[in-house]
Amino acid sequence: MARIIISTFWLVFIAELGDKTQLETMLLSAKHSSPFPVFIGACLALICSSLLGVFAGTYITKYIPPHFIQNAAGILFIIMGILVLLNKI
Repeated sequence: MARIIISTFWLVFIAELGDKTQLETMLLSAKHSSPFPVFIGACLALICSSLLGVFAGTYITKYIPPHFIQNAAGILFIIMGILVLLNKI
């Protein structure tokens, strides 16, 4: 169980570094004189989105095999990357 926790921590931590969300959080922190509320808000948002992801993943994999979800996510990321490069997003 500890191995799952540690690997999940590092996966999410590295994936979030330099993310648009992290950059927005830095901007909000710079804009407000008190960074602590920004930190709390960002933590709560990450907790809620992670909780949603865990529950959705648990529910969806009962009906759709994980490799289909992984392939669909990969295709969606490629499409979003192309749209970002073309300034459509």
